[in-house]
Amino acid sequence: MELKNDIRIESWSELCDRVYDNSFQPSLDRFRANFAFRGISDKNYNLESRFARTCKGNVHLEYHLLRNFRKYAGDNHQDALNSDWRTLTIGQHYGLPTRLLDWTYSPFVAIHFATADINKFGCDGVIWKVDFVKAHKVLPSKLKSILEDVGSNSFTIEMLDEVLPTLKDFDTLTGETQALFFEPPSIDSRIVNQFAFFSVMSDPLATFNHWLNNHPDLFTRIIIPKELKWEIRDKLDQANITERLLFPGLDGLAKWLERHYTPKTPI
Repeated sequence: MELKNDIRIESWSELCDRVYDNSFQPSLDRFRANFAFRGISDKNYNLESRFARTCKGNVHLEYHLLRNFRKYAGDNHQDALNSDWRTLTIGQHYGLPTRLLDWTYSPFVAIHFATADINKFGCDGVIWKVDFVKAHKVLPSKLKSILEDVGSNSFTIEMLDEVLPTLKDFDTLTGETQALFFEPPSIDSRIVNQFAFFSVMSDPLATFNHWLNNHPDLFTRIIIPKELKWEIRDKLDQANITERLLFPGLDGLAKWLERHYTPKTPI
């Protein structure tokens, strides 16, 4: 499905230009983009959390997932799971179905995820580019004020714990669905290397692109035609934007080698 905010690139150089559109900050006299990027191998996929995909309409299952994750994590992890926000973050990192969505500050990390799966080279990919600073300006004053007080553009877990101690506090903050972005703690090199942060919505079953459609000034979709995926992938690999960097360890090495040595076949 094509959207009004779609830009279909025609070359590698255009892709590099488009991801950096509007990145100059006059107040800083620097190129410091206010964008969150998410790369997806198929442009038709929704921005749907793993919890929503897994648990369908059973919203009550979120409580049980988080409760049991805490219970079975073991005593060594209890201090790290002392808040809903930390439990969500650590659970997401280890593959627990949560309401979080993964984003990155790095456009090239997003391009990696849009072109990493060669089984999806027969369909167009997409880079979602969201102005998270503007997104935070539509938040209730209770949340905006904490960002203004510390002079930050995105939230941290500590900030969320202070203003919204529980997920229920977030979900019942207003009668409308809210969305915000927050940075996870650097619990391992994967989060650091992926320049990662998360979005979260006050409805665990909400689909983020449906919310964005009501705020069209906040986002752009950069469409990567399937015909360009091999070229883009090869250029990223040569720049070392690969699983070797983004998933440090033998599992990342194995994923990179599998793709690197897969012969190119007609699309």
